[in-house]
Amino acid sequence: MIRSIACALLTLCLSASLALAAEMPLFNADGYRQTQYRSPTPHDAEGATTLDTPALQALLRDNPRTLLIDVYRQQWLNDRFIAEQPPHANLPGSTWLANVGDGHLEPLWQAYFEDNLNRLSEQRKDRPLVFYCKSDCWLSWNAIKRARTLGYNALYWYRDGIDAWHQAGLPLQPAQAVLP
Repeated sequence: MIRSIACALLTLCLSASLALAAEMPLFNADGYRQTQYRSPTPHDAEGATTLDTPALQALLRDNPRTLLIDVYRQQWLNDRFIAEQPPHANLPGSTWLANVGDGHLEPLWQAYFEDNLNRLSEQRKDRPLVFYCKSDCWLSWNAIKRARTLGYNALYWYRDGIDAWHQAGLPLQPAQAVLP
């Protein structure tokens, strides 16, 4: 009986989630993707150069001041990040700015994004910034759009992100999200 009640509650929750997702449009009025973040992405992000793994390696070799920014999500609860299992890993030398790729950012996350980009770039809007997440992930696409809106103009999109890096046999490092 308890099992059937649990199954009924789970079914109800899933149905409610699907109904809510069906009501929310894919893009908001400002053009940010706001749902179904893990789905096929376009080949380009406006205002950014799309990179594959060899192109990213060349950029990092030729311009060592390039910043790698991981925008993978991490649950935020009671003023702290909740660790995942297995732990998140990203490209060596990256800064993990969690939750800045959502379609709508609450003021806390918008300020977190702006402040960290300003600090990391040393207030230089022309500092090369490479945004990434995982493959088929709109979070990095949204983050590029947001950075462009803030005036950054040397933007790159490592479209297939962590998955492509790992598939190329390149090392990942344990990641720790920057705290707001």
